[in-house]
Amino acid sequence: MRLKDKVAIVTGASKGIGEAVSLALAGEGADLVLASRSIKEEDPVVEKIKKMGRRALVKQVDVGNSEQVFEMVENAIQEFGRIDALFNNAGIYKPAMLWKMSMEQWDEVLRINLSGTFYCLQAVAKPMIEQKSGSIINVTSSAGLMGTIGQVNYTAAKGGVYAMTKSAAKELARHNIRVNTIAPMAETDMTQVIASDPKFKEKYLERIPLGRFALPEEIGPAVVFLASDESSYITGQTLCIDGGMVML
Repeated sequence: MRLKDKVAIVTGASKGIGEAVSLALAGEGADLVLASRSIKEEDPVVEKIKKMGRRALVKQVDVGNSEQVFEMVENAIQEFGRIDALFNNAGIYKPAMLWKMSMEQWDEVLRINLSGTFYCLQAVAKPMIEQKSGSIINVTSSAGLMGTIGQVNYTAAKGGVYAMTKSAAKELARHNIRVNTIAPMAETDMTQVIASDPKFKEKYLERIPLGRFALPEEIGPAVVFLASDESSYITGQTLCIDGGMVML
């Protein structure tokens, strides 16, 4: 098992890509810290991980609150003694054309998607530096790489994550900590607006050479790879898991 006895934190773990990645990590032997604003001990993902024989620490966390994030990481260290990987996945979207966007829509998307990613990255950096190892996988999107209509807040946040990953990778490389990012395009609650409108969906799928959205389960193997020692010489990179929509 590629991640046997390693410990991984997954934010946004209660559903969608976060849930699928959590199960993939556990399937490769990792113990999990499952973080989300709404996650509960009785949630299916928690039960499935425990049935795999892996441990799961469940934490209700608003990643846009730095105190909650640092408390989560402290609890993880107390429970497991180390943190080997972070999947920085939590995110929201509040679409609007830029001339109609409210300050609340702007501030909240930046708070969760950009500041929340930074808080989690910063919180795990110290224990990873002390143990001289670690892998951090942030989540950007095609919006952050190419821009998109009606989501200038989300685009700004995800573009910030893309750039922040490169700086963090350069800062942390000397401590044997790798920082990469993925840009997925999968069927989730966030893409439901697209998928539920036949005309919008058809137009969007025309931009994807493989002609479909990924299933959340198709994102897991890439994250497992980046979290494992098999990617020990990869840092500062962006892996687009989007059927060919973005080709860097």
